[in-house]
Amino acid sequence: MEPFRVHILGCGSALPTAKHSPSSQVVELRDKLFMIDCGEGTQMQLRRSHVGFNRIVAVFLSHLHGDHCFGLIGMISTFGMLGRTAPLHIYATAEFGPMLQAQLDMFCNGLEYKVLFHPIDTTLHTVVYEDRSLTVESIPLNHRTPCCGFLFREKPLQPHIRRDMIDFYGIPVSQINNIKAGADWQLPDGTIVPNSQLTTPPDAPRSYAYCSDTKYMPRLHQLVRGVNMLYHESTYDTSHADRAELYYHSTAAQAATVARDAGVGKLLLGHYSARYECEELLLNEARQIFPNTFLSTENAVFKVE
Repeated sequence: MEPFRVHILGCGSALPTAKHSPSSQVVELRDKLFMIDCGEGTQMQLRRSHVGFNRIVAVFLSHLHGDHCFGLIGMISTFGMLGRTAPLHIYATAEFGPMLQAQLDMFCNGLEYKVLFHPIDTTLHTVVYEDRSLTVESIPLNHRTPCCGFLFREKPLQPHIRRDMIDFYGIPVSQINNIKAGADWQLPDGTIVPNSQLTTPPDAPRSYAYCSDTKYMPRLHQLVRGVNMLYHESTYDTSHADRAELYYHSTAAQAATVARDAGVGKLLLGHYSARYECEELLLNEARQIFPNTFLSTENAVFKVE
């Protein structure tokens, strides 16, 4: 199968710490890279993670709090110094458009590539990006400012060719794509070899949902049902549930509840409050509800499978 991986660049929250960088991830699917959020220092984390700068197709900003977007203009400038020529697509709330343009005018005159802005309505659950490989959907979240998550869905794959049967019937290479598309094969004597004998079923499409920042949403599981992997913010443990409610964040137990109710394959925790020197407390709390839970950490890579 083609790679589908999530590279964690930063999983801290708003207050900087020596341990964690602000929020940023890179989703890798079929040799394309998509960034989610771009907190301060993201380009340094790209270096440490050995992620190719110029392979990033688009940046999706969940909301306009600084720990999710302060690194963007610096990264855009660096792309220019590296000689980027491919367009960079930016997806964010409409109010970010003028601010982005002002920063480009001030700091990034003379770029040899285009920065293309696409406004998102964070109140809608809708497809905001699509190509031959995948779709990206917005997921409305409940935060102190307009905010949405993102759901990456791989498009259905083609069946696998049975090479032994292709060779047995002497089917030319030029017909492989037709057979992948569902065609049967006719032998010289008129006998029809059904497609089911020439192929095996395709791998199931994979999916990844990113949900940060948000207070607990009892119906969020309906929007991320059955995804292979879910990242859900877990800023606090249950003893600080009152702070989570006040600041529109979630606890690790609430993140695990969403994962359990959605029937996801794997849960990643992140957006940790700076108060925690060790996040094992959050991990243990979540695993009581959803055992297949993991802590995200800088430079970690998780497979979507």
